[in-house]
Amino acid sequence: MHPLGATLDAYRRAADAFRWDPPAEFNFGRDVVDRWAVSPERPALLWRDAGGAERRLTYAQVSRLARRAAHLFRSLGVAAGQPVIVMLPRIPEWQAVTLGLLEIGALVIPSSTLLRPKDVRYRAEHSGAVAIVASHECVDAVEAVRGDLPHLRHFLVWSPDGAASPGWTDLGVALARLPEDDSAGRRTLANDPALVYYTSGTTGPPKAVLHDHGYTWAQRYTSRFWHGVAAGERLWTTSDTGWAKAAYGVIFGPWSEGAEVVLYAGRFEPIAELDFLSEIDPHVFCAPPTEFRLLVKEDLSRLRVGRLRECVSAGEPLNPEVIRAWRDATGIEIRDGYGQTETILLVGNYPGLPVRPGSMGLPMPGIDVDVIDEGGARVPSGEVGDIAVRGQPPGLSREYWKDPDATARSRRGDWYLTGDRARRDEDGYFWFVGRDDDVIISAGYRIGPFEVESALIEHPAVVEAAAVAAPDPDRGHIVKAFVVVREGVVADAALVRELQDHVKRVTAPYKYPRAIEFAAELPKTVSGKIRRVELRGRGGAG
Repeated sequence: MHPLGATLDAYRRAADAFRWDPPAEFNFGRDVVDRWAVSPERPALLWRDAGGAERRLTYAQVSRLARRAAHLFRSLGVAAGQPVIVMLPRIPEWQAVTLGLLEIGALVIPSSTLLRPKDVRYRAEHSGAVAIVASHECVDAVEAVRGDLPHLRHFLVWSPDGAASPGWTDLGVALARLPEDDSAGRRTLANDPALVYYTSGTTGPPKAVLHDHGYTWAQRYTSRFWHGVAAGERLWTTSDTGWAKAAYGVIFGPWSEGAEVVLYAGRFEPIAELDFLSEIDPHVFCAPPTEFRLLVKEDLSRLRVGRLRECVSAGEPLNPEVIRAWRDATGIEIRDGYGQTETILLVGNYPGLPVRPGSMGLPMPGIDVDVIDEGGARVPSGEVGDIAVRGQPPGLSREYWKDPDATARSRRGDWYLTGDRARRDEDGYFWFVGRDDDVIISAGYRIGPFEVESALIEHPAVVEAAAVAAPDPDRGHIVKAFVVVREGVVADAALVRELQDHVKRVTAPYKYPRAIEFAAELPKTVSGKIRRVELRGRGGAG
């Protein structure tokens, strides 16, 4: 039985009874990984690359590798509190380096391997990083700005074939030479700084989200309540290592529960993903909406997953028609969840509880999350307002690092503002409307882009869609949609009219896109979210 029960009444009782009990001292490597490592055969990690090469690691092996990483960074002189940028792909060394740095009390800055030189410079200058650990494909981007970053003293590189990079220390060789001892570790308090995530930066420079060690402890509830994974089970989260979803589902969440995680070091390709999913047969599968939207366009009869019990999605809301298509083909309901780089899971559809397709779900136990107005008051059910979190619960970021103005703007009295808007229904389910700056106001109507996009993607010709505001002399703004169509579909004026009529049929007619532009692809952030701010610059509101 899931700890939140199988009915709304049971969920409410469990949520009301939940109490946080965070430890005063906490270190994820020693207090979680080392604890599971006592059972030497307990599986922790299944890694596979696109060519079929495979590595399987137990918690005991991960523990030893993390201690070597801690020893390595301590021997280089990296001290507690000092920032280290980690630009590693989906490889076991990513987890080992992250854990090792946390064990010595360093400040870990997980970063995408897709960063360009200006991105590396910004993160290094803003953080004052003393070291960088990068994959071989990142070396050129780092070298392009290396001369501008005198405080970066240590450069470590990982290469799949062990190829040397001049001026860089080979990470694999360095780890292999070190003894397996835990003398490098240090005591860390739960409120000591631990991680900095730079947000996607859809508007202006990215903000630095500072988390403490308590965040790594609190993520256990993301997996316990939302993933629904148990000790000894297997979870595959397709997230890249450079964004916070990996913290949710590739390291801190599932490892807290003693589960085995999967890392697939290959590009997303729908058929290949379905085949790999069948081969590894996890108990829980987590993918972003973009992947699910493309997966349901394929022949799902090829999927063979006897153990698969739970499917979850996060990053942005998943369209109801995609949830229906997946359920019809697999018998499994995709459970949407909502969280941010700044938080653990805030709202979710939990195992066993009724799912309302298109809803974000119900509040996370222990977190007072609600919909508020401009004065900070909770709004009645059915009314649209700002999603906000009251107080400072475990898992909420400490601040926007080195940016007190941004930190102040994120607060409205005792509330942390997520920047998203939603409404609650009478049963407490949240329904996403859009980002603060994404909501379209046309002739006095407030239109959430997600509703328009959901209607468009329900049409069989559409693969992806994004809706933004475009200036209009009469209405102030109109809805403009950017649409990616299926291969072989003729994108012409007739299809525009067909799509407009389709939207009028499936949602309120005033929400239909009065302008439609066809695109080969939609711009996205590293984490897979649609960059509507860029689309607005292509003839939208700007």
